[in-house]
Amino acid sequence: MKKKQMILKKGSHMSVRHFAKDIAIVIGLVLVWRGVWYLLDSFDYFYLNSNHFYSGIVGLVIGLLILYIPDHDLKEIEKL
Repeated sequence: MKKKQMILKKGSHMSVRHFAKDIAIVIGLVLVWRGVWYLLDSFDYFYLNSNHFYSGIVGLVIGLLILYIPDHDLKEIEKL
């Protein structure tokens, strides 16, 4: 019985560690996304007179190219 309790404690400890790692990854991704978003907004403000239309179109085209070029399909969009 003591072995079983030790296994459960070890497993739960690993679950907390795994959860903390996943939360850290999510927070890191959100912060990077937020930084890129603000940089692009600053670019729009300073160079395009706060017009988001052109940067939105260019961003859409570049994003689609980034998704298309590696495997020549857009299956990643299906996952959304």
